[in-house]
Amino acid sequence: MSGGPATANIKIALIFAALIIAGATLYYTQSIVQKLQARERKIVELYAKTMEYIANSEESANLTFLLENIIQPIDFEMILTDSTNGIDISNISKISNIRNVKYDSTLSKTALERYFKNKLNEMDDLNTPVEITHTSNGEKKVLNKIHFGESALITQLKYFPYVQMLIAFLFIFTAYIGFSQIKKSEQSNIWVGMAKETAHQFGTPLTSLLGWIELLKINYNDPDKVLDTAEEIEDDVQKLGKITNRFSKIGSKAELKRENLADSLQEIHEYFSRRLPRFGKKVELSLSVPSDIEVLINRELFEWVIENLVKNALDAIEHTNGVIKISAREMKNKVEIEVNDNGKGVDLKRRKDIFRPGYSTKKRGWGLGLSLSKRIIEEYHSGKIFVSNSSPDEGTTFKIILDKPGKEG
Repeated sequence: MSGGPATANIKIALIFAALIIAGATLYYTQSIVQKLQARERKIVELYAKTMEYIANSEESANLTFLLENIIQPIDFEMILTDSTNGIDISNISKISNIRNVKYDSTLSKTALERYFKNKLNEMDDLNTPVEITHTSNGEKKVLNKIHFGESALITQLKYFPYVQMLIAFLFIFTAYIGFSQIKKSEQSNIWVGMAKETAHQFGTPLTSLLGWIELLKINYNDPDKVLDTAEEIEDDVQKLGKITNRFSKIGSKAELKRENLADSLQEIHEYFSRRLPRFGKKVELSLSVPSDIEVLINRELFEWVIENLVKNALDAIEHTNGVIKISAREMKNKVEIEVNDNGKGVDLKRRKDIFRPGYSTKKRGWGLGLSLSKRIIEEYHSGKIFVSNSSPDEGTTFKIILDKPGKEG
């Protein structure tokens, strides 16, 4: 009853989908980060080329506009050092080649040296310094180095996918807990419903037995009526045995056998026909099944399905002139069985809900009859059961489709 494999597959699919989404997000974000890093490096290289031009130019050039337009937009940490990564700490407050680096100017010289040394190491771990060179007499000499870090945008983008994955994980975890609680609640409702459905199933033959006992008391002097009543009692006792066997088969592998369909349905027809008067409705129950149709079924479980459909039809008939038709026909590779009634019908929006555990429009009943019927037909008999036609106040037709048994069946 738990649908364990299906539930497990859903959980695995959710986890797999989450991993794909997380991986795709991480890959996409990292590709953007790499493009931004390359862009920032080009800005630093352009700045370095400008400084080289100034160092190598023999003419004095006014590059104020160029420097302002290159340097001012820089929003990441950048430090200009000499060729040996040295910084003049004694003149730190006047150095203009330290950009976007926050430091405490009240620190001692030793503390500042330690701070900037660590800062340079952090920058160099992120990006390789860009060298500013000067060429003299064909010899290239490193004058300065530009050390640079990452902008706040890159830092945010780097951590963004992990934040996103954390949120996704929390969402999936919450959904998983909620899903598990819903399943537990559903299982609890199913077990409660099964207990009530068992009592309901036993109730019909037990009520009949009480009626037969009263008839025995009234007609104890009439041997013929006593014999007829005893036969009816025997039928109801056998019915109780069938109900017990049916419930014992739920959850275990059902044994399928080649059976004559007409014989199985005729037995149900006779049982209900004798008991229709006690429903307080004038209902005609007809049976139209060719005598040569054979099916591969578990007879007890299959008859339970037909009984559920007949009971559902009886409950749907609210007038006094009811008609329930059970019919069957043989197709090429299939056998179709239909149970039709002229009851109140099923609303189009509710057709899928009627097979859901716990769904019921009746004041009595526990919403498990059709759910069990669907499980028996689809999981045990590899068939189909559905509402093929229904109209308000005109009736409903349930259709069952089973495979024809093979020659070895």
